[in-house]
Amino acid sequence: METLMVNEAPAGSGDEWLQTPLGQYLLDRLARQVDRVVTDLFGYHAVQIGLPGVDLLRASRMTLRAKVAREAPADLRGLPDALPIASQVVDLVVLPHVLEFSDRPHAILREVERILIPEGRLLVAGINPWSLWGMRRGMAAAGAPLPWRGEFISLPRLKDWLSLLGFEVTGGRMACYAPPFAQSRWLARFGFMEAAGDRWWPFAGGIYVLEAVKRVQGMRIIQPRWSERRAPRRALAAVPRRVSEPQAARERLPRACGVRVAGGRGVGGQGVR
Repeated sequence: METLMVNEAPAGSGDEWLQTPLGQYLLDRLARQVDRVVTDLFGYHAVQIGLPGVDLLRASRMTLRAKVAREAPADLRGLPDALPIASQVVDLVVLPHVLEFSDRPHAILREVERILIPEGRLLVAGINPWSLWGMRRGMAAAGAPLPWRGEFISLPRLKDWLSLLGFEVTGGRMACYAPPFAQSRWLARFGFMEAAGDRWWPFAGGIYVLEAVKRVQGMRIIQPRWSERRAPRRALAAVPRRVSEPQAARERLPRACGVRVAGGRGVGGQGVR
């Protein structure tokens, strides 16, 4: 098992729990799931919000990778519900175990939606309340250490929140099927549950990693089809003249005979009286 090194962080930040055997077990499974996804994602800017002591963007191919948190060793110092990042500039956001330990999870998701570009990707990691880890939290006393004092969010609830913000869930995986033992030897003894979990009880993993895409409804302007033919030019038209019937008959008869009327000259050169 590859051990992820956790950089030094202020006391009370939660990173000290990640250095325990159970914390290392969670980080190892989490990093495997994140690496599997981010390796095939392309773009320019990737942001990890939370857990600044752990590099979950190590397998990303994006040009700029940054970690945002309130404490060191973050690349950007800021609150997860008030990110110091411009709107619609980030291609990938990784949100590892932030929502369940925040008083404003909806605000965090709104900020993530704001900074992501259309079709941007989001990876959310959380502890599954419908698992042995969730049962362990139910038995924890008041004031229990991390992570047992968090407000674990179920997958249906999280999917509903993402849908309201315009995200489309495209995938997800579970991990950490072994019971949350504090000793490494007990975690190793129940390692067989990790291999069989995806097949026999895929809904009962201790943690989940959910993939979502930000969808933006496009607008297409429908323009009228203008005719390319030019209108025909106006031409002179003959104006009909109304004549009475007797007069018309008198005019047609001499013309048919080839003579003129009223003093005109006929074919023989003489007028008709």
